[in-house]
Amino acid sequence: MNNGIVKFFNDTKGFGFIKDKKSEKEFFVHVSGLIDEVRENDEVTFDLQEGRKGLNAVNVRRV
Repeated sequence: MNNGIVKFFNDTKGFGFIKDKKSEKEFFVHVSGLIDEVRENDEVTFDLQEGRKGLNAVNVRRV
């Protein structure tokens, strides 16, 4: 389980990016990977899963 901050999320298009607190890397997140609704600057926990273009955040929950 990783911890991070939602840097960007577009409700209309259904995707965004989460910045990992430890590595400072940003990961793509799709609305299908959300457990809770998220907004920009929300603190979240998430898992990583290989996607078509690299690692994606999945099982995203607000803290």
